[in-house]
Amino acid sequence: MADRRAYPSDLSDARWELIEPVLAAWRFERRGRALDFGRPPRHDLREIMNAILYVDRTGCQWAYLPHDFPPWQSVYGYFAKWQRDGVFAQLNGLLRELVRQQEGKHRHPSACVIDAQSVKTSTSVPARSQGIDAGKKIVGRKRSILTDTLGLLLAVLVTAAGVQDSTAGRTLLEQAAAEHPGLRKAWVDGGYRKHFIDHAATLGIDLEIVQRATGTRGFAPIPKRWAVERAYGWLMLHRRLARDYETLPAWAVERAYGWLMLHRRLARDYETLPARSEAMIHLAMTDLMARRLTGENTISWRDPTPAHQSRIQG
Repeated sequence: MADRRAYPSDLSDARWELIEPVLAAWRFERRGRALDFGRPPRHDLREIMNAILYVDRTGCQWAYLPHDFPPWQSVYGYFAKWQRDGVFAQLNGLLRELVRQQEGKHRHPSACVIDAQSVKTSTSVPARSQGIDAGKKIVGRKRSILTDTLGLLLAVLVTAAGVQDSTAGRTLLEQAAAEHPGLRKAWVDGGYRKHFIDHAATLGIDLEIVQRATGTRGFAPIPKRWAVERAYGWLMLHRRLARDYETLPAWAVERAYGWLMLHRRLARDYETLPARSEAMIHLAMTDLMARRLTGENTISWRDPTPAHQSRIQG
């Protein structure tokens, strides 16, 4: 394969070493079930992941991928298969454990924070999967996320925007409790109702509502809940997730180090299926954690200086 110039979103050698074993194991297992096991793979997995990260970071349509990537139909096909097979969630879980250990934490969390965010959708999103958030006057979808106290993603659920926070949170907490049996404490904001607290208790989780201090004006980090707000800030830097990327919320600037605004695919919800939206969020967090583990700077769309100028195999 011919050399090509690297894009700022391309995986460095160090980050590729972190995720390559998972992708290689997926390909080996899948080829073992195929009839053409002896045929060499047509596309390089690193280039497929680079192409998916390019879409996530720039927000372009799949069909607008540069021609020096594999065909966009193949790239999207891999993205869809990896979503269905849980590869993005697996990568997120693996890197989260490594980051927690790097920070001196036990790899399995015992406390979490839950929050919800309504975002607008693109015209390609089916109306049946959308709704209206009456409080925020947004027609679109709602992203409910559950993070650990470092702001690292434990679970995500994408629903219609009209779904009440407690309803989505109930499903999210059940998922997290099953995957992380050590969870014993959770913090939420005032938008969650008492029946949600009662349900959390049945799962063995002490759920506490953390309110904004009375009389507070402007930006003020809320105890415990700032971790999940920071996680949304990180995601908003992934421009494919951000709703409005011309101005950043104060809490994103102050608390989130500008992480998630880098993934432009999160600017709105562009995905036809909610599960694909969840995969994009897992992908964004995977990219952020890989950079954190390797000590690489997160490239900002406001300062798009490449972190590395190496040439890669195309």
